[in-house]
Amino acid sequence: MRTTRRVAAAGLIVAMAGSAVAVSHSAAQERPRPRTAACSTWVRGSHATASCFNPNASADRVQLHVECARWWDPDMDARPIEVGPAQHVRLAERCWKEIRKAWVSHR
Repeated sequence: MRTTRRVAAAGLIVAMAGSAVAVSHSAAQERPRPRTAACSTWVRGSHATASCFNPNASADRVQLHVECARWWDPDMDARPIEVGPAQHVRLAERCWKEIRKAWVSHR
């Protein structure tokens, strides 16, 4: 009698674990993918560069923003560029001296 209860309890645990995995797997498939281009940004000295690739079927508009470290050095924004499906673009901007922060925005 005890072994029957143990087998039933083990079967119940396995069934619950299986259903939890199935629910999390279906939730992961339903999660919407971002519709923006994938961008990498790097800073070398006073120059900032961003490389963006759009793997989506719709176009994305990207713009590089640079915040300069010195108060007298103006912050710079590159002009927005449209990245079509399966296209790659490279954006560059600079400060006179050091760069505090560089990032890409999407529209």
